[in-house]
Amino acid sequence: MILERIPPRICSLFMLKAALRQAHSSSVRPQPVPPLLQTLQRYLTALEPLLPPEELEHTRGIVQKFGCPGGLGENLQRELIKRAEHSHNWISDWWVQWAYLECRQPLAVHSNPAISLPKRDFTDWRGQLVFASKLIAGLLDFKAQVDSGRLGVEYMRGQPLCMELFPQLFSSCRIPGPKHDHVIHYGRPRRGPAHITVVRNYQFFQLDVYNSDGTPLTESQIHAQLLRIRSQSWKTDKQPMGILTSEHRHTWGQAYTRLLRDKINKESVRLIEKSIFTLCLDSPVMRISDEKYSSRMAAQILHGGGTFSNSGNRWFDKTLQFVVGEDGSWGLLYEHATAEGPPIATLLDHVLDYCKKPDRMRAPLIPLPMPKKLYFYINSEIKWDLEMAKQNLDILINDLDIKCFNFQRFGKDLVKQLKLSPNSFIQVAIQLAYYRVHSEVCAACDIASLRMFRGGRTDYIRSPTNQMLSFIRAFDDDAVSREAKVQLLREAVDAYSILTEQSLMGQGIDRHLLGLKLQAIEEGLSVPRIFMDTAYGLATHWKLRTGQVPANTDSVMCFGPLVPDGYAVCYNPQQDHVHFSITAFNCCEETNAEKLALTLERSLHDLQELFQPTV
Repeated sequence: MILERIPPRICSLFMLKAALRQAHSSSVRPQPVPPLLQTLQRYLTALEPLLPPEELEHTRGIVQKFGCPGGLGENLQRELIKRAEHSHNWISDWWVQWAYLECRQPLAVHSNPAISLPKRDFTDWRGQLVFASKLIAGLLDFKAQVDSGRLGVEYMRGQPLCMELFPQLFSSCRIPGPKHDHVIHYGRPRRGPAHITVVRNYQFFQLDVYNSDGTPLTESQIHAQLLRIRSQSWKTDKQPMGILTSEHRHTWGQAYTRLLRDKINKESVRLIEKSIFTLCLDSPVMRISDEKYSSRMAAQILHGGGTFSNSGNRWFDKTLQFVVGEDGSWGLLYEHATAEGPPIATLLDHVLDYCKKPDRMRAPLIPLPMPKKLYFYINSEIKWDLEMAKQNLDILINDLDIKCFNFQRFGKDLVKQLKLSPNSFIQVAIQLAYYRVHSEVCAACDIASLRMFRGGRTDYIRSPTNQMLSFIRAFDDDAVSREAKVQLLREAVDAYSILTEQSLMGQGIDRHLLGLKLQAIEEGLSVPRIFMDTAYGLATHWKLRTGQVPANTDSVMCFGPLVPDGYAVCYNPQQDHVHFSITAFNCCEETNAEKLALTLERSLHDLQELFQPTV
C-alpha cells in the first residue's frame, strides 16, 4: 500500500537499493561460533607464556571441568549456536554493548581513536577555511556514494567484506545514560539530516550543506558559509559546552539530563547529535620543535590540548569529528561504538583523492541562509558541571604521555623480501621492546577485522606466543648463534601469522570466551569459574593494546592504554618506513612512552641487523 503512493522513479530506487542490500547481505557469510574444545585448548596455549607451571596446571583443571561432556561449557555453547542461527551476528551487539556502551570511562583518550594526517600547505585561517571547504565537499561526495549504493564492495583475500558500518558513520551520535549509553542513527537515504555542525572558539553552528533542490553545496558555497561562521565567532565562548562530553559517562549522563531540561539547550544538543558530522576549526597552538610536532598534533586531535586550548571545540559523543587547525594540521576523531578503523581508512582515502581534484563546480547564484548559531542556557548547576569537567579533562590530559615517531630505517618492503609478515614482524619487535624495558612479557592484543562475516566487528589476536617468548629470551643471549636466532624469529613470526589467520576466519578465542560468559549472565547463572580464575584476569589485563592501521598516506593513529599500567602502540607500515604512536599514563611509575619508543626503535634496528650478512 505504501509503495502505491510513491512515484514510480522513487519506488524503483527503493527497490534497487533493497536489492543491492539483499545481494550484498547474501554474499557475506554469517559469523561462525568456534568449536568449544578448540577455543579452550587455544586459551590454555595462550596462557603458557604468561603463567608459571603450577598456576597453569590449576587453571587447566578449571578449564577441563568447564569443557567436559554434558558440563556448563557445552550447555552454553549449545545456546550460543542457537543464538547464531536466529541473529544477524551472534556476538557483535553484545560486544558493542559490553566493550563500549557499558564502559563508564571518558570517551576522550580512553575510547575514541584519533588519526593525525600529514600537514597541509597553509599556515593561516584563510588556508584553513579553503581546505575545510574542500574536506566537507569530499565527505559529502563519499556520503552520496554510500547513500546511493554506488560505494563498491570491498574484498579481502578474495572474500567480500560486510559494508554495513558505512551508512552508520553519518548522522549518528552516542547518547549518555546513567548505567549504559546508546547510539542513535538519524541518517536515512531520504529526508535525513541536511546539516553538519561547525565549531570554532567553543561555539557551535548548524551549517546546511544542501541546496533547496537537494544538491550538495559547492566548495565555493561552503567557503562562503565558513567565512560567515568565522565572522560570528571572533571571541572565544566563556563556557566550552563540548567539554561536558569528555566526562566520566555516569557524570555526563547526569549533566546531560540537567542540560536538556531547558528547551533551548535541548534543541541545540539535538542539532549537534543529528548533524551529518562535526567540523572543528581549531585555533593555533604554541609552536614546537619538529621532533615533537607529530606528538603534539596527535594529542591535539585526540583531546584538543586542554581547556585553555581546543578541547572546547569537540563533541566527543559524535561519531565523526574532523579537525582542521590554522597551522595546516588536521585529522579525524571517531567514536568507537559505531566506527572501526578499516571503514574510516576507506573514507579518508576517498577524501584525500577528492582533495587532489580542482573545484570545477560553479556556485549557483542563489542566496544561502545564514548558518545558525546554537545557543545554550547555562544555570548554576550546568556551570558547576562545566567546571568539574574542565578540571577532570585537564587532569586526564596531563596524565597522558604521547610519543609519535617515524621509523625510517626500513618498512614493510624489506620484511616482505625476508618472506615474513610485516605485521607479525612488528608485533615481535613490540614484545621484544617491552621485555627489554620491563624484563617480562605481558598480555597483548592486536585487532583483527571480522568484516568477512555479516555484521562482523573485531576480535583480538593475542600475544605473546610460546615461540615469541623463546625468541625474546634468546635474542640478547650471546651464547645463542645468529642462525639459531634467525630461526627462532621466523618461528615467532609464523606463529603470530597463524593466530592472525585464525582470528580473521572467525576462529579467535576472545570473542568466543566473552560470548560464553555473557550467555551465562543472560541465563541468570553465576559467572562460570573459568572467568573468575586469576589466570583469566591476567590474560585480559591488556598491558599492550596494539593496532596496525594500514593507510595509503603517512597518517598516524593514537589512543590511550586500556589499563593504567599499560601502553597503547599503534603503527602504520609504509614501503620504506613505519609510523608509530605510543601512549602511557604518567601516573604509573613503571611505564614510560618515550623509553618504550626508543627501545622499540633499537629493537627494530637490531632485528634488521640480525639478517645482515656477517663480515
